[in-house]
Amino acid sequence: MFNAEKFIDETVAKLKEEVPGKALIAFSGGVDSAVCAALVNKAIGKQLVAVHVDTGYMRKDESRNVKKLMDKIGLNYHFIDASKDFYSALKGVEDPEKKRKIIGEKFIRIFEKVAEEENIKYLVQGTIAPDWIESGGELRDTIKSHHNVGGLPEEMKVELVEPLRDLYKDEVRKVARELKLQVSERQPFPGPGLAIRIIGEATPERTQIVREACDIVEKEIEESVEKGIMEMPWQYFAVLLPIKSVGVQGDKRAYGYVIAVRAVHSIDAMTCAYSKIPDEVIDRISTRITNSMKEKVNRVVYDVTNKPPSTVEWE
Repeated sequence: MFNAEKFIDETVAKLKEEVPGKALIAFSGGVDSAVCAALVNKAIGKQLVAVHVDTGYMRKDESRNVKKLMDKIGLNYHFIDASKDFYSALKGVEDPEKKRKIIGEKFIRIFEKVAEEENIKYLVQGTIAPDWIESGGELRDTIKSHHNVGGLPEEMKVELVEPLRDLYKDEVRKVARELKLQVSERQPFPGPGLAIRIIGEATPERTQIVREACDIVEKEIEESVEKGIMEMPWQYFAVLLPIKSVGVQGDKRAYGYVIAVRAVHSIDAMTCAYSKIPDEVIDRISTRITNSMKEKVNRVVYDVTNKPPSTVEWE
């Protein structure tokens, strides 16, 4: 039986030995990075420098909310808007593995620059077990390269520290609850962000479409859960497909993108079952998406695939 209190005590003690100087943490604002930040903050205090990078592929108001969280935890942090650099690096890139590797390297180079300026030797990441399991290596097949594992460049100027490497998501949440972090129940959000919720090239225009669609999906599901209409899924979002379909808007022909809605139940991210969302909720989601983006989206579909054979994210 996993004991969160014991894990915290042992990890903080270990970090005090492993990280004798300043450390930098890649802070996304999700439960994994928040738990890591809280643990390392307990161990070395103001010697920890948190860095949040706005890649341009964040959800609506994501970076603003992350700033508030860093203030609440009491972190010493840097906020970096690198959206133009990430958009440029992914221009013309359609293959999901290439996206992940480009994003992973871009992150590391930004962190290395801050580390050099601050004279920091250690880089803390919120890597958890599913990340390195799915990224392959040794006898494991590569399902998809997580940006913080398979996306890392071969040579780095910083030394990696990964306190949560052997934990699964349900165990990380237990630690977050023990630390009384407000993000303990927050749904997972992939490190590459919306770039892998856009099938094909992740242009700024397509990113804005999927950002709005994701926001609608999240709000409609969360409001439905609050009203007792449905159970809270483990993860829920929208995906922009690389196809267009014919539709009708008013009495005119329309030709717009297709949005896929994905919602799943899981415990550890290793397997999942698609959520049985009530028809009335799906109807509201579809109507809001197509009404709010009339010139861009005219069809919404729902993904009813479990893991396996699919993964949670489409890319």
